[in-house]
Amino acid sequence: MRGFAITATLAGAVTGTANATATLDRTSYGTTQAGQPVEIFTMTNQHGLHVRFLSYGGVITEMVVPDRAGRLDNVVLGLRNLRDYETLSAHYGAITGRFANRIANAQFTLNGQTYHLIANNGSNSLHGGPDALDKQVWTVSPTPAPNGVAATLTYVSKDGEQNFPGTLTTHVTYTLTNDNELRIDYQATTDKDTVVNFTNHSYFNLAGNGSGSVEHQMLLINAERYTPTGPDQIPTGELAPVEGTPFDFRQMMPIGARLHSATQQMVYAHGYDHNFVLNRKLGESTTFAARAYDPRSGRVLDCFTTEPGLQVYTSNYLNGSVVGSSGSTYRQTEGFTLETQHFPDSPNKPGFPSTVLKPGQEFRSSTMFRFATDAPLPPLPR
Repeated sequence: MRGFAITATLAGAVTGTANATATLDRTSYGTTQAGQPVEIFTMTNQHGLHVRFLSYGGVITEMVVPDRAGRLDNVVLGLRNLRDYETLSAHYGAITGRFANRIANAQFTLNGQTYHLIANNGSNSLHGGPDALDKQVWTVSPTPAPNGVAATLTYVSKDGEQNFPGTLTTHVTYTLTNDNELRIDYQATTDKDTVVNFTNHSYFNLAGNGSGSVEHQMLLINAERYTPTGPDQIPTGELAPVEGTPFDFRQMMPIGARLHSATQQMVYAHGYDHNFVLNRKLGESTTFAARAYDPRSGRVLDCFTTEPGLQVYTSNYLNGSVVGSSGSTYRQTEGFTLETQHFPDSPNKPGFPSTVLKPGQEFRSSTMFRFATDAPLPPLPR
């Protein structure tokens, strides 16, 4: 994979904040329609970068980072209030699971038993169902972080919730480091054989929330293959080469360069909504997944993960019907996702990496989003 060769200056200290202490603040964000109190948490590192998230769905509402001139902007899309997060779909910034992405026909067979899930994407299950982890209130606890600030969100999903087997105990730790990196660590255990697949569903716009289309922002993906889908966006099971297709992001490319391609895959998804098979060296646990770059602001986002796949989605179904936290309406290509995860429909695809979790096992996964400005490809984090 060829790198991204431009002059480097880390988006480090914001004027006047370089010696500040990393902090975690919490305040009330309202009450759900079911009467559960929800809090909003603000993590701020010593450079003044901050990340805000809710106890509701673990929703990341803001990632505020500087541009090349030191100007701060929120680079993720969000909604205006708790009621919007409860009633609108699109999974803005949320923890998604128990099974991120799609499961065909909302069913899978495990140990000879077929489990019928709740269809919420045509005949398929999407992101765990209509009342999944993104719609739950999580318990949040401060967590020690030697190089920044962290908090752990915990939720216990009962056996049969959204028709998945097993009581699943999940911990998700958000860490904002003083190296300008947001780290997301997932941990889960079960009391019965089940399937799990988690991701974070933040929509990024490196020019700033509400700034318009991301088509001119650049993307590089460390993948030589992807998983083609049928018209229902369920993978066929093939691992196809990206070469010669609109999915070839092995060199930095504007997101919009081939977004309007008439190839069948792009027509099925109305743009990009595809899983990329990440390149991984033998014995490598964490791999570089992707880099995004906004030439206008100079902001750079690097993504690393322990997961085998990366779902890139260009907000194809945002149609102007939702007013976002920016005060403007969100439309197609307003943001893009970098959803690190196992492959879609893995429970029904024996050739894909397994998503089965058994009692006595511990599921662990990590994803890192590192922010900088006009930076070269960084070394792999230790």
